[in-house]
Amino acid sequence: MSAATTRSRTARTPVPDRLCAEAVDLARAAAEEAAAPGVVGEHVGVVSEGDRVVTHYFESKEPGYRGWRWAVTVARASRAKNVTLDETVLLPGADALLAPEWVPWSERLRPGDLGPGDLLPTEAEDLRLEPGWTGEDEPPPNSVVSEELAELVESEDAELTDRPVAATSRGSIASVAEELGTRRARVLSRYGLYEAADRWDEAFGPKTPMAQAAPATCVSCAFLIPMAGSLKQAFGVCANEFGPADGHVVSLAYGCGGHSEAAVMPKPPQPAPHALDTMRVDEYALRPERDGGSVPSEPDGASEDLGHS
Repeated sequence: MSAATTRSRTARTPVPDRLCAEAVDLARAAAEEAAAPGVVGEHVGVVSEGDRVVTHYFESKEPGYRGWRWAVTVARASRAKNVTLDETVLLPGADALLAPEWVPWSERLRPGDLGPGDLLPTEAEDLRLEPGWTGEDEPPPNSVVSEELAELVESEDAELTDRPVAATSRGSIASVAEELGTRRARVLSRYGLYEAADRWDEAFGPKTPMAQAAPATCVSCAFLIPMAGSLKQAFGVCANEFGPADGHVVSLAYGCGGHSEAAVMPKPPQPAPHALDTMRVDEYALRPERDGGSVPSEPDGASEDLGHS
C-alpha cells in the first residue's frame, strides 16, 4: 500500500461503530434523564468521534434554546458488545440562539446609570487618576532629617546667589496645595483631563449642529461662567436657562441662538411728552364774522330785478 493511500484513509472521518450507532434508545434515555421531561426531541444525527466512540444528537424543545441540541456520547471497549454512556451535554447548533458576549460592568456602565445609594469603585491603577499631595511623605518639622534637608537647601542656595534666603515654612506648602486643589489622595491625571475635554467637546463643541448654526461663539457670551485651572483656556459653564447647554460645560467655540449679544431687542418707543402752552391766551369769537360764511348777508341787485325779496 502506498503512503498516499495511507494518508488519505487516516485523514478521512472514521466510520461510526455499528453497535454505538444503534444505541439510540440508550442515548435518548440519558438525555431525558439530564433534561426536563418532554424537552428531548427527535434524533437528528450521529457523528463518529473516534474508534468505537459515537455522539448522538437530539433536538431540544427547551424554551429559550432555539437551535440547541442534546449531545449524548456513547462508547464501547475493544471486543466488547456492551455500549456504555460517556457524557451528556446541551450544545448550540449552527442556527442556535446564543446569549450576547459577556462584557465587564466597567465597560457596560453608561452616563446616568449611577443612582442614589450606588457606589462606583475606581481601580487602584486608574489611568484617569494620579496621586495627590498629602504631605505624608515629608518628615516632621522638628525631625533631624528635616533639619539636614533645610541646611542642605540653604547651602545650595547660598552658592547660587548672594541674596539672603528666606526660610520657607512648611505650612505655606500645604496652603498652596490646598489652594490648587491638589491636597487630596488622588487627583485628575493628564490622561483623565484630556479624556474629559474630548467628551465635553463632543457634546458641546464647535462641530455640533447647534454650534454650526449659531450666530456667535460662547467666548463672547455674557452667560459664560469661566472655569479655573488650565481648562479655562478652552471651556466654561453655560448659565443661560433658556439655552440647550444650561448648567453644562461648553467649549469656548460652542454657540447657540441664546447668545447674549446675537439679537438684542430694541427698546420700546417712548411717546413725546404732551405740550401745553400756558403763556399764550387763545381768543375764540362767540359769533361768526359777517363775511366768514358762504351765503352773503345782504342780497345783490340781480335778485331784486327778478322779483325776489
